[in-house]
Amino acid sequence: MAVKLKKDSDVKDQALDILLKNVFIENRKTRRWGIFFKILTFLYLFILLFIFVSKPSDQVIATGEFTALVKLNGIISAESEINADDAIKSIQKAMKHEGTKGVIININSPGGSPVQSAMINDEIKRLKLIYPEKPVKVVVGDVCASGGYYIAVAGDEIYANKSSIVGSIGVLMNGFGFERAIEKLGIERRLMTAGTNKGILDPFQPINPKQQQHVQALLNEVHEEFINVVKEGRGSRLSQDDQIFSGLFWNGESALRLGLIDGFGTVASVARDVIGYEKVVDFTTYETFADRFAKKLGAGMGSILKLELINKYNIN
Repeated sequence: MAVKLKKDSDVKDQALDILLKNVFIENRKTRRWGIFFKILTFLYLFILLFIFVSKPSDQVIATGEFTALVKLNGIISAESEINADDAIKSIQKAMKHEGTKGVIININSPGGSPVQSAMINDEIKRLKLIYPEKPVKVVVGDVCASGGYYIAVAGDEIYANKSSIVGSIGVLMNGFGFERAIEKLGIERRLMTAGTNKGILDPFQPINPKQQQHVQALLNEVHEEFINVVKEGRGSRLSQDDQIFSGLFWNGESALRLGLIDGFGTVASVARDVIGYEKVVDFTTYETFADRFAKKLGAGMGSILKLELINKYNIN
């Protein structure tokens, strides 16, 4: 009986020892996670501080009299390099500076959002009324098409290279139709909507003629607005050729013949020969490395923290 009690005591001691070891291991894991999150938080705050300190000021340091330059390069959208917020901020800085004797907007864009383009166009026209003594010239790079040209016509004059691509005054909406493909594959489309037209132009269903007509009318209205903006901006300089508004585009020489541009030139030549101030100061608001890094850091940190929490606490 004594031997049995001794064995029971040994079992209890072993169980207690195992329990204490598990508690110790768990506490050690908890401390490690705590240290990990503290280090992660410290690095995050350090990087934010670095971004704040290293981010350049929007203030442009310029002396004397000069030609102000604003570059619009890329696709036009709220999330792209050419967006209304940054473009308007740049143009406003350029026009407001007391040393500015004229502004060149250097456009190299295939187009994009008609809304963003219209916002920039409207602001250029507004600023021209406030600062009538400061001419606004547009210089085209490789391409100034669609939304890019929508912006360009707000300028007093447009200059390009003979090989520049100019025009594409039109509106499009594209997509695909997969209804036959899923039928052949034996796939059943299940779409539930509240509103008879909520699933308009669903790519997995046959096109509805009434919905197609509605979308076409919408595109026509946007196109008509685009045409009116071009006619307002170009005035009597514009040719009466109806093909101008067909969505076609031309090289610089043909664009000059059609009245889409006013001549040939570069940023340097227009500043020197047209505006009359050879010195050029760049007022473009650029997205810095710090800006791009901050966006990616925010998304990356969120993903990492979520993953760690899921792994540790099984949180979804």
